[in-house]
Amino acid sequence: MAKNKGRGDRLKGKAKEAMGKATGNERMEAEGRTDKAKGHAKKAVGDTKDRVRGVDESLRDES
Repeated sequence: MAKNKGRGDRLKGKAKEAMGKATGNERMEAEGRTDKAKGHAKKAVGDTKDRVRGVDESLRDES
């Protein structure tokens, strides 16, 4: 489930960064890096939430 979290931001960021590099637009390149970082952060949060849910379910099953 979490593997798709932030994917849009990462892809958008990658495209912006490449376009910025190709056109020499440093601002667009920086925005792309920011979007990619945001996407990676969203994925990390989603992965953590999934792990917590898994632990919670395991503990409930043991009860």
